Amino acid sequence: MSEKLIIDYLNISIFDIQDMPIDLYLFFMREAFLTKMMETKEGRDYLADCWRFEQTKPDRQKIREKIEDTK
Repeated sequence: MSEKLIIDYLNISIFDIQDMPIDLYLFFMREAFLTKMMETKEGRDYLADCWRFEQTKPDRQKIREKIEDTK
């Protein structure tokens, strides 16, 4: 499946993928996946959740806003 994703993204043949170095293959696989996910609302929501889950520092401004809303 990932080969098809890259083929469609780059508009190249399967033979070009087989000759591609692994670092380029992985880079284009990531880029093709992100581009495909950005096409739908569900995909954009998924990517937003992924970004949010990897955050390690609190958003202090949002926390202050939530506290003010509850008062």
